[in-house]
Amino acid sequence: MKGGQLVSISFFVLLFSVAARPTDNDCVYTLYVKTGWMMKAGTDSRISVVLGDSFGRSVWIPELRSWGLMPYAHDYFERGNLDVFSGRGSCIGSPCRLNLTSDGSEWHHGWYCDYIEVTSTGPQQPCAQTVFYVDQWLATDIPPFQLTAFRDGCYMRDEPRKRGRNVPLIVGNPERPA
Repeated sequence: MKGGQLVSISFFVLLFSVAARPTDNDCVYTLYVKTGWMMKAGTDSRISVVLGDSFGRSVWIPELRSWGLMPYAHDYFERGNLDVFSGRGSCIGSPCRLNLTSDGSEWHHGWYCDYIEVTSTGPQQPCAQTVFYVDQWLATDIPPFQLTAFRDGCYMRDEPRKRGRNVPLIVGNPERPA
């Protein structure tokens, strides 16, 4: 009887450990986030990111700090910081769309993001690298008075990369045939 219980318990432990494990088809995403140097550029607010590809697929990171790779007690998103984050998510094509959002909470809610560099790779996936030049305040008291920055470089895939008044510069490696 005890041997049967041991086998049953072992089976359930194995079942739940496999079910809780990320799938082998997940990709690894690494984000380098640069906060601006100007006064009050840092924030304590919760930052979330949605990365998208040209096929409409996306990966949502609801709390970017949870992917943080900096030393213990590091204060993320502070003035002049280059913070590093990494985590696993479903595989998408080369990221060309970014939705960056602050929840506007905490004492210092305003945040100036210079840029976000994203690298991704996974099983049978080429390595992809994209730099999103955000150059924007995410704040309710500083123009553009928004807590979200959206950058879409997917439409630019067949055009030369450019930077202009209303065209954010997004640099990515070219799509490779599968």
